[in-house]
Amino acid sequence: MFGMSNDIGIDLGTANVLVYVKGRGIVLNEPSVVAINRDNGTVLAIGEEARRMIGRTPGNIVAIRPLRAGVIADYEVTERMIRYFIEKVTGKRFMFRPRIMICIPSSVTTVEQRAVQEATEQAGARYTELIEEPLAAALGAGLNIEEPFGSMIVDIGGGTTDVAVISLGGIVNSESLRIAGDTFDEDIIAYVKRKYNVMIGERTAEEIKKTIGAAYPKARSAQMNIKGRDLLTGLPKNLEIDSAEIADAIGDSVAGVIHCIKKVLEETPPELAADIMERGIVMTGGGALLYGLPELVRHETGIVAALADDPTDCVAIGTGKALDYIGKFSDKAKRDASR
Repeated sequence: MFGMSNDIGIDLGTANVLVYVKGRGIVLNEPSVVAINRDNGTVLAIGEEARRMIGRTPGNIVAIRPLRAGVIADYEVTERMIRYFIEKVTGKRFMFRPRIMICIPSSVTTVEQRAVQEATEQAGARYTELIEEPLAAALGAGLNIEEPFGSMIVDIGGGTTDVAVISLGGIVNSESLRIAGDTFDEDIIAYVKRKYNVMIGERTAEEIKKTIGAAYPKARSAQMNIKGRDLLTGLPKNLEIDSAEIADAIGDSVAGVIHCIKKVLEETPPELAADIMERGIVMTGGGALLYGLPELVRHETGIVAALADDPTDCVAIGTGKALDYIGKFSDKAKRDASR
């Protein structure tokens, strides 16, 4: 079970929570979903079990995502979710309270940072430190963040897209956008409703995005049969939809991501911009898997963009690697040391 090393890295994502245990790698990857009985507020299920309930629950049971756009929307539920995942990894009664490195989007306010830290400490951490998502993504992608060269990371998660230029172990400039994988899903739901008068659920939208999604209309040519509810008759209905339609549906959101990348490039000091031209842009996060997105980034910026080796796990792996730097990323550690 859980050895002497009690350092844990948590990628607290809007869509999924990944837990990394030092010496063992990623040991848990579950959806950030909690099922609650609305009548009495009791938690019925967390993670994968709760995700299965989305869109399939009786009226008194709600499946909620306590994190929205990378931010704690429901503090108490988030704390219970973090506690559940820590206990699942360490065993119910952990002998040692773990040190935890937790990953947050770069746009998170001080108040939100404190909420994450407090929720984690309430959940049983001995010491909590925060690392910003782009730094974790860069570490996970195998970039040497300590060197005096500019690297650009585009991390597209479920709730946020973080674009950052990193040099000498720090973020030189960054931009965080609340458009990401979940937004693409919402766009697809809205499009099918608008065009076909059919309602589909979150899970169907995600399936469409993964199977036939495209960053621009000519990226691929694929069709898919989908099922939804006809809004006029209220009955189930089958539809065929193609990738060009999906590219059209998510076009504005994809344009938002591209605009964000260009903005960060424009604000990057010339020497670092030259490094990025030479080295290219590294893309991480589940949203970066959208078919044709690296090609579109290259077309729009003139800079080669490539997916990291393990895009969906990058941030969690980086958060785990950051455990070796514990004390380096937080002012809290510096303040504690100076006392």
